[in-house]
Amino acid sequence: MFKEFREFAVKGNVVDMAVGIIIGAAFGTIVKSLVDDLIMPPIGLLMGKVDFANLFVLLKDGKTAGPYLSLADAKAAAAVTLNYGMFINTIVSFLIVAFSVFLIVRYINRLRREQETPPAPPATRDCPFCLSAIALKAIKCPHCTADIK
Repeated sequence: MFKEFREFAVKGNVVDMAVGIIIGAAFGTIVKSLVDDLIMPPIGLLMGKVDFANLFVLLKDGKTAGPYLSLADAKAAAAVTLNYGMFINTIVSFLIVAFSVFLIVRYINRLRREQETPPAPPATRDCPFCLSAIALKAIKCPHCTADIK
């Protein structure tokens, strides 16, 4: 049983999948940082100095009554909140990852199509007498004037 498992685990598909998952997780953290640290702050600034990470709706006060200035304050007070700003950040992250995966799959599919396309049949053949390239349907060589059958 151990031998079968080892053969399964060492197969190329399993190893490739593991590498893909690891790279995907690392890519996800990079995209999260891109959205949280580079994309959303300028958008928030354009929308009137809004920090999307702190956009929430208070559903129920916590141990200490609100208003809460930030989501961290609301969580510290154990308030029940609806965190729509974090949801917006997550949607933007998802769209970036989905678009990146789309571009990768599109590129891979293009490479596969190029590999699968059979080569075009030759349009010429060699004259058996002078070895010049002539049309496939030619019956006389234009170079040496030999009759070709």
